[in-house]
Amino acid sequence: MSDALITLYPWIKAFHIMAVMSWMAGLFYLPRLYVYHVERAGEVKGAGAIFDTMEYKLLRFIMRPAMFASWILGLLLVATPGIVDWSWIWPWTKGAAVLAMTGFHMWLAARRRDFEQGRNRLTGRQYRIMNEVPTVLMAVIVISVVVKF
Repeated sequence: MSDALITLYPWIKAFHIMAVMSWMAGLFYLPRLYVYHVERAGEVKGAGAIFDTMEYKLLRFIMRPAMFASWILGLLLVATPGIVDWSWIWPWTKGAAVLAMTGFHMWLAARRRDFEQGRNRLTGRQYRIMNEVPTVLMAVIVISVVVKF
């Protein structure tokens, strides 16, 4: 198995990067949709249902598969011999940030259910602030992997 992982490493890494990019795009866009949902859905009849559909499809058909692919491919990268030295700090900071990003993904999914059930209590401003979370986590992950402190 380890020989196969070493041979396939460039391919796994390439697909991992693509999956992460797709996941991050959704993590950046979904909170912004929530801002517009809160602030603009009441202006046009039926807009709330349109936002519900857009949010559901983004989460279900783009973000969730991208998150699973990111995790699976990332774990394959970690399992590749010689890639991760666990005595360094960077794999731990990256891992913590990925767990936090997954938690944020789940938080976004819970907020979508709130919208769907008419229970949203957050404001557009609060969603704008939460929209910064994936940026901070992305910075931690990229610096951890590139700088390898």
